[in-house]
Amino acid sequence: MLRLLPITALVLAGACGLARADVFRWVDSEGIVHYSDEWVPGSVVIKTVKPHPETAAPAATSTAANRASEQLADQANSRAVQQDVAKARDGQCSWAKDRYTKAIASRRVYKEGKDGERLYMSDAEADAYREQARKDVQQACGSAPEWKPDQPIPEPKPIPEPKPIPEPKVNPALATSE
Repeated sequence: MLRLLPITALVLAGACGLARADVFRWVDSEGIVHYSDEWVPGSVVIKTVKPHPETAAPAATSTAANRASEQLADQANSRAVQQDVAKARDGQCSWAKDRYTKAIASRRVYKEGKDGERLYMSDAEADAYREQARKDVQQACGSAPEWKPDQPIPEPKPIPEPKPIPEPKVNPALATSE
């Protein structure tokens, strides 16, 4: 939720035409898109304010054309930001759903320790983890299925038997060289 707040504020500022500074876009190592008014290594300028030279007698038509082109550029930037925000929101939603379904389907829930070892949670901790995962899905996606701690955990699906590999249809006499 805290990550979405700055992105939403940026979208609203861009849509209202209030953001008049350079806007930089970058993707972090986890694939999350970020926006800022400060340059970060690997960032790309998506919106910039270009100073216009002052003239003694600016023509009304060129000023109107500049304003119109500026508005079109602002609208295009706003749309690009909205699309990036929607894409990031969809990614967060799918990640939260995946985490929630894994937490529900697992009989034992664990955290990874500093050395990569599994630290299994108690039943109360696992229930709290599942409830938090459900809340994360609800926050990222807008809705989540209800989970009740006293509800039985579904049995894992059995692994199907592998299908036998058929014998190749080759004539042995033709396959050997004389």
